[in-house]
Amino acid sequence: MMNLTLFKREIKSNYKVFFIIFAVLLMYTSVVTSMFDPNLGSILEQFSQTMPELMSAFGMTSPGSTFIEFLSSYLYGFIYLVFPLIFEIIVANKLVARYVDRGSMAYLLSTPVSRKTIIMTQISVLWITLAALICLMTLAQIIVSHLMFPGDLDVSRLIYMNIGLYCLHLAISGICFFGSCISNEMKNSYLIGAGIPILFILIQMLSNISDKLDSLKYVTLLTLFPAQEIASHETNGLFQAGILLLIATLLYSLGAYLFTKRDLPL
Repeated sequence: MMNLTLFKREIKSNYKVFFIIFAVLLMYTSVVTSMFDPNLGSILEQFSQTMPELMSAFGMTSPGSTFIEFLSSYLYGFIYLVFPLIFEIIVANKLVARYVDRGSMAYLLSTPVSRKTIIMTQISVLWITLAALICLMTLAQIIVSHLMFPGDLDVSRLIYMNIGLYCLHLAISGICFFGSCISNEMKNSYLIGAGIPILFILIQMLSNISDKLDSLKYVTLLTLFPAQEIASHETNGLFQAGILLLIATLLYSLGAYLFTKRDLPL
C-alpha cells in the first residue's frame, strides 16, 4: 500500500528539516542535561518561586529530586513539544497541501499509482520520520546522560516518556495532516495544522499559570502526556499513549478518506 519511489522522494525532500530539528533538540538536550545538579535543586526552586507564573507556563514547576524528574520538567514541558511540532507542521503541509496548491498533484495522479497508495505513502513518511526523530532523541539522551552523569538516568522511565511523547506527536501531527488533506491552499493547511496545536500549547500554558484555569488543560491533547507523573513513577503512561494513538489513527484515517473522495482543483 506504499509506493517506494514516492517514499524515497519525500524522505530526500525533508531530510534537511529533519536534521535541523534534531540538531536543535540535541543542543537543548546537552545544555539542559549539563545543568543537572542535585545541589542546585534549591536554587532552581527559589528561582521558580521568584517567577512562578513564567516557570509554570513552560511546565518548569519543579526540578524534582531525581535526574529523570529534572529532565521531565525542563525538557518535556516545552522544548520537546515545540520543536517536533515545527517539523510536523512543515512536513505535513509539504506532503499534500503543497502538491495541490502548486498543481503538482496532477502529476502524481497521472501516474499508475492510486490516490489511496499516494496518501498511504505520505502517511508512512510522517509516521516513520517522527519515529526516527524520537528514537534519535532517546539515543542522544542516553548517551549524553551517560557521559555527564553515569548511572543516574532511569532508562526505563525515559523510554516510557518517549513512547508517550511519540504518541502525542502522532496525534498532533494527525491534526496537521488532516488540515493538509482537506486544504487546496497552503495557507489554509497552516491555519489548521499550525493554529490548533499552537492553541493547545497556549491553553496549556494558561492552565499552568493559575489554578483557576487548571480545568482548561482538559480541552487539549497535551494533558494525555503526563511526563512528570511518568518520571515520578505515578504512572507508566501507556494507557494515555494508547488513547493518543487511537486519536492519531482516527485523524489520519479521516484525512486520507477525505483526500481520496474529494474533488481536487487540478
